[in-house]
Amino acid sequence: MMRISVWDGGLSDSYLKKVTQLGADCIDFGGGDSFPGVEQQGYPDLDELLKIKRKIHSWGLEINRVTLPDITESFMKGEDGGERDLDNSASALRVFAEAGVPIARQRFAGDTFNEQLTRFNVEHRGGYRSRAESLYLTRDRPATPDKEELERWWANFCRVYERLVPIAEECGIRLAVHPSDSPLPDTPFGGLGFHRVSDTFPSRQVGYLYCCGTRAEAGGEPLVLSEINNYGRKGRIFMIHLRNVRGSLATAGGFEEALLDDGDMNLFKLLLELRKVGFDGCINPDHIPGIEGDGDDAHQGLAYSVGYIKALLAALAGMP
Repeated sequence: MMRISVWDGGLSDSYLKKVTQLGADCIDFGGGDSFPGVEQQGYPDLDELLKIKRKIHSWGLEINRVTLPDITESFMKGEDGGERDLDNSASALRVFAEAGVPIARQRFAGDTFNEQLTRFNVEHRGGYRSRAESLYLTRDRPATPDKEELERWWANFCRVYERLVPIAEECGIRLAVHPSDSPLPDTPFGGLGFHRVSDTFPSRQVGYLYCCGTRAEAGGEPLVLSEINNYGRKGRIFMIHLRNVRGSLATAGGFEEALLDDGDMNLFKLLLELRKVGFDGCINPDHIPGIEGDGDDAHQGLAYSVGYIKALLAALAGMP
């Protein structure tokens, strides 16, 4: 059964009460430093992690996905001290597995070329605001890595996964790769590199945190539907980031994020395809545009997004 996950929101009682009332099922943690112990020893403290888990459980929620400590530029460039990144990620993966966390993501420095794009905010119906990016508005774009540099990056990525995958297999935790955001063609997980992950690491513990919005930015709804079918029928989609966009880098040289009902994609078609391939993980509404009244303790955009997804799931349940 598909469920809904939301960001941790600082884990205040007010926030957890609100997302429980909205009908969320799980909590996702997006930062590699989200847990006590990372700053002090490089990886989470198990006892403190279990306290957080108990707090989340007290609201009827579960932890769905966490993020390992970052693999920084120091490691990716072979600088002194960089190996500590890998040691910390390996230790963190074991701690998360011991705490019963099902999915972990590893972030890597250098998997995006954000300086190639101009980022700005745009207004949509009624003045709600969202992120937009354009390739053509960027003047004097810096050079991107050449093939040799990209292969070195890939070799370092493989070194990390060669260490983490056996731990994931031993401990029963899954490793989820998020596509490069934004998905410029030569970014490591934005073009062909995204497909290399599951080919290089055929373990059933390796798969994708499949971001529909990011992949739509690369090629629109047809690409998203094709990839859901490809990866989903192989059991490689572990969770979904659901957002809608207008335009794509391929068709317009840029894109604008939008509310779930207000972009180019028909999200119900995406859920139909997910059901077709047997997906039963969490759907997280990420990159939620700002709606009038949103603030530190107001989450109108989140409420809209959770409600919209719940309506999609209810409609899906009524289909034969």
